[in-house]
Amino acid sequence: MHLRSSRFRLFMVGVASAVVAMGVGVVPAVQSAQAESNGTGLTPLMGWSTWNIPGRDPTAANVEAQARALKSSGLLAAGYNYVNIDDFYYECPGSQGPNVDANGRWVVDPSKFPSVGGVTGLQVVANYVHSLGEKIGFYVTPGISDQAVAKNTKILDTSYTAKEIADGASEHNYNCHGMQGINYSKPGAQAFINSWADELASWGADYVKLDGVGAGDIGDVQAWSTALRQTGRTIHLELSNSLAIADHATWAQYSNGWRTGGDIQCYCGSPYPLTRWSSVQSRFGQVASWAPYGGPGAFNDYDSIELGDGPAKQGISAAEEQSMMSLWSMAASPLVINADLTILNPADVSYLTNREVIAVDQDATDARRVVNSGNDQVFAKTEHNGDVIVGLFNYSGSAATTDTVNLASAGLSGSGTATNLWTGTSIGTVSGTYKVTLGPGAVELLKIVPSTMLS
Repeated sequence: MHLRSSRFRLFMVGVASAVVAMGVGVVPAVQSAQAESNGTGLTPLMGWSTWNIPGRDPTAANVEAQARALKSSGLLAAGYNYVNIDDFYYECPGSQGPNVDANGRWVVDPSKFPSVGGVTGLQVVANYVHSLGEKIGFYVTPGISDQAVAKNTKILDTSYTAKEIADGASEHNYNCHGMQGINYSKPGAQAFINSWADELASWGADYVKLDGVGAGDIGDVQAWSTALRQTGRTIHLELSNSLAIADHATWAQYSNGWRTGGDIQCYCGSPYPLTRWSSVQSRFGQVASWAPYGGPGAFNDYDSIELGDGPAKQGISAAEEQSMMSLWSMAASPLVINADLTILNPADVSYLTNREVIAVDQDATDARRVVNSGNDQVFAKTEHNGDVIVGLFNYSGSAATTDTVNLASAGLSGSGTATNLWTGTSIGTVSGTYKVTLGPGAVELLKIVPSTMLS
């Protein structure tokens, strides 16, 4: 079902208290944004995902180990509070689709997430994650399993069945397959998604990733948005991946975030390296194109940040790691780590926990691209208090370049005092045209306090 609708208006009510509660200490710029208004996602989500590590083998033991490391490393204190289980937690016997319960919902793999004392395995893990002061997320895909249709399972608390709501068309499930579409005009269709959302909520879900979403899945997005709301639990809904920019209004009305492109992971090693600079480069154009459409309640998502285990494992240099986090922060993207938190690299931890850089992300404001000249890439945005943030990037991964920006185009009227946010070094007074020579893949991230604010 293809439905277009204008987005709800959400003003920045309560954002300041939300950010202070996170301990970041930054009040986002006051702006109006049309977005999902389900009580979550007022600032970009921060956390960790299982997708890269442990990848295809998430278990209760290794997810809990990562959750402990998220806290002990200081990442939780810095704002990274979500632990998201991304795929591979359910039984997948083959192309016939995920195994299902009597009501057509996916069955958790007990060999990976065993029940304890009658409590299902994912709820056991969720309880542990919550005990650490963290939140938990789960993964789903559009449609209904072929197995539910073959068994004609009952839809919970209704007289309807799987066959009555299935449309027979193949749906995306990238790894297990065996899903088919739902005809949402049929009685029982919304009730099925409600029952699935209720189950996830009963396990303690704080986040749901709906993967494999395309323009033909708007009905599923609407259904999941409705279903999560009716649970009575505040649950962040994230969409993936390569969402169509033409449908940005719909994504924003019904979700808290959407992947603008494919995976940042390069799939060029087993499991390392995790990415490469060319994958990061692909985001510069996306950030520029999608900038008008992100905001409080619903953010552009440029995929995970590949920092944590050091350049050799991540697949990009230290300078490129800083550039990646700078670009994501300028874009107010979710900051979701895909590294092994049990073997963290100290330098990477220092990047991930840089409070000034995190604050640039958590201001919930998308930067504009103000220079697009070959390897000279500059993005800028103005904070709620008038500070101007400028990110100067060397797009090249092999040669030095000199970045040049007219500061007036970046939002600075007159002069200001600049600070390098990565080093904490004062640059002094800047005005007019600013230049800096950067090494391959490097960035200079500046906060400029206008002189009029200092007088």
